Amino acid sequence: MYRSRLKGSLDEHVLAYLSSMDEDTSLLPYDIVGSEAHSIMLYEQGLIDKDELARILEALESAKSISLDELRSMKERYEDVHEALEAYVIGKAGMDAGGKMHTARSRNDQVTLDLRMKVRDDITAVEYAILDLVDALLARAKECIDAVMPMYTHLQHAQIGSFSHYLLAYADMLLRDVDRLESCYARVNLSPLGSSAIGGTSLPVNRDRVASLLGFNGIVENSIDATSSRDFLLEFCSCLCITMLDLSRMAEDMVLWSSSEFNYIELPDELASTSSVMPQKKNPCPLELMRARASTVLGLLASIMGIVRSLPSGYSRDLQESKRIAFDIFKIVYESLLMMRQIVLGIIVKREDMLKAAEKSYAIALDVAEELVKRRGIAFRVAHRLVGAIVAYASSHGKTLRDLSMDDLKAALDPFRMDHGVDMVEAISSILRDSDPSGSLRRRSSKGSPNPSEQERMIHEREVRSKEHRAEIDVRQERLEYALASLQDTVNRFLG
Repeated sequence: MYRSRLKGSLDEHVLAYLSSMDEDTSLLPYDIVGSEAHSIMLYEQGLIDKDELARILEALESAKSISLDELRSMKERYEDVHEALEAYVIGKAGMDAGGKMHTARSRNDQVTLDLRMKVRDDITAVEYAILDLVDALLARAKECIDAVMPMYTHLQHAQIGSFSHYLLAYADMLLRDVDRLESCYARVNLSPLGSSAIGGTSLPVNRDRVASLLGFNGIVENSIDATSSRDFLLEFCSCLCITMLDLSRMAEDMVLWSSSEFNYIELPDELASTSSVMPQKKNPCPLELMRARASTVLGLLASIMGIVRSLPSGYSRDLQESKRIAFDIFKIVYESLLMMRQIVLGIIVKREDMLKAAEKSYAIALDVAEELVKRRGIAFRVAHRLVGAIVAYASSHGKTLRDLSMDDLKAALDPFRMDHGVDMVEAISSILRDSDPSGSLRRRSSKGSPNPSEQERMIHEREVRSKEHRAEIDVRQERLEYALASLQDTVNRFLG
């Protein structure tokens, strides 16, 4: 349809290579609505008459119910959904009316419009999915405030913590992901339409009117920027990649912790796979695939950035590939969020095994050193050396810190007795008798620690934040839906 200069039809193999119809299917609803807003603006600006507008709108409304068979046939004839829709409208409304729909518009600003409309919907869908996962994490954290466990650095026991504290850490990361997406939405929700191919139009269009009809907050003003920039898409994909990395790290923890060696958690049967030959196996396959798909998202992000990196100013057909990549990233991340929520709500927490690991651990060593500082007033570095010597002795003798007798402590601290005397041994012995994992948590006083009272405070505050985020998104979505409903009312009036 666009081959005004070129002779004949496009070679069928070239058409198949150029076509973006497969990924464009999801853009069709946006292309229809965008075309309706554009056509209404053309009428209001005196560029088409009322009868022509009605015929165009009638054809566009009919396009909303295009069948799958019609879509399949379009894939064989057109390069993209924009060409297909225009041909459909001309076929329904006639060339004298339908041929005017594309007045003062280019595929360049049209495709960017459709992308921005889809991405803003995708952002909303992801934000709701993240908040659903956050709510699941907070619900399980409430249940697990007293689920004591070792915490890890370098995959070695570090300090005593709680499963609640772990879950809250990821709730916080995910809430920051919502913050990023919220900020991204503001830059996405701007209309590029009316920029034409790259340099605007001599026809008297009203870009702000189209933006208002479609629920945008404003326009992308510079026509080069509006048609050829994809930074909004890169930002969207980057935000999703960060979320996917959060999910991947959670998945890695849960794969490890569901193993026989840890046995901290267990997946319910309906979320696990088994082996074709080993009858005892219970494999955390959804979590493993989540890790792998995080790598896929990373690769896709590198691909879309690579496409943009090498482009000159202005539109190039390379940008067509960015659509496919962005849609794939969204699909993977959205489905992974739904899966992780199901896993978080379903996992069985093995509290006794976690507690046993904490009781056998030397992760209480820092608590002992800090208590020594408080009780004896010695320098922390001295306390660090003393407790380090005790841990070394206990480890070499296969004992926990609380198993050490006075004789054991004297032997461990023998190199230090000239400096500190017997009373230091007695002080450490007293501290060790009082040092159990649960008591360790209760003594933590710093804000944000796994102290049970801190856990309760943080859970409550994050519940409030989640509700606030959800309310803000609801208001934003209501405004958008109101704008699009008003657009539909306007369409109906012209067709009435």
